[in-house]
Amino acid sequence: MSIRHYLHRAPAVSAAEAIDAVRAGALIVDVRRRFEWNRTHIPGAIHLPLEQLTAGCEELPEDRLLITFCTGGLRSYGAANLLIDYGFDAKNMSGGLIDWRAAGGALEVGPRGER
Repeated sequence: MSIRHYLHRAPAVSAAEAIDAVRAGALIVDVRRRFEWNRTHIPGAIHLPLEQLTAGCEELPEDRLLITFCTGGLRSYGAANLLIDYGFDAKNMSGGLIDWRAAGGALEVGPRGER
């Protein structure tokens, strides 16, 4: 992924809007690293680390809104822009895990001992 994917803000949703969008059928794409995912993640999210996004995006559904997600929102901005370039309907969840938790979004704890 090139630096240009970080130079402009992808369309964004707040965590509260993301929670509503997931209820309506959107899919969360968690672009954090494996150890971050293993600590805690959003139930039902797809884990596709940013470094693997280009190769792994072929597995993503083309008929659903994809909401990219990371810890604070920066990596997921680049991921949303990349997915948009590939023709997906994608938005970034601004504020990431921090805002998701504050908005009352559910979280799952990863398997004990995995890092």
